[in-house]
Amino acid sequence: MPKYIVGIDEAGRGPLAGPVTVGAVAALAGRMSFRGIKDSKKLSPVKREKWFSLISKNPRLRYSFASVSHSVIDKRGISYALRLAVKRCIKKLEIENYELKILLDGSLYAPDEYNQKTIIKGDEKIPIIAAASIIAKVTRDRKMTQLAKKYPKYAFHIHKGYGTKLHMLLVKKHGLCDIHRRSFCSRLI
Repeated sequence: MPKYIVGIDEAGRGPLAGPVTVGAVAALAGRMSFRGIKDSKKLSPVKREKWFSLISKNPRLRYSFASVSHSVIDKRGISYALRLAVKRCIKKLEIENYELKILLDGSLYAPDEYNQKTIIKGDEKIPIIAAASIIAKVTRDRKMTQLAKKYPKYAFHIHKGYGTKLHMLLVKKHGLCDIHRRSFCSRLI
């Protein structure tokens, strides 16, 4: 019987710019309470921030996140970047392998040595995966807001690097910047 249940999810798989980020939340088995939590995509930014604060300040939970850069995504691919981020997240939790049961969203996988289960639409079905989705989304959004200050022409604080109309217009006007994923932007250049 595992001592901890860990939920893992990602944010930023599809954007044209910035990192991909994975979040993990660990709770003692049988002691999880996430009443009212939802997948990060179904929450407003204000509600995501509120949940992020509740999760990160809860002494009964452990959480971690890991981001992998646009350059690694371009060199090795998004699947490699996601596997690397998952591995880093688990390591940051600092919990022994034999104490873990890992629940992952969608097409995410932990390294083979872990007791794990991937659940399609897990962020909608499993509260601890929804918690991880919030950690990943808030962390990545904050990073993109910081990057907007470095690259003000691209309005990353608004679209977070996703392929919105605004983002496409700005790329057409200014070209690609340093944090664009060239492998995702081949049709734009």
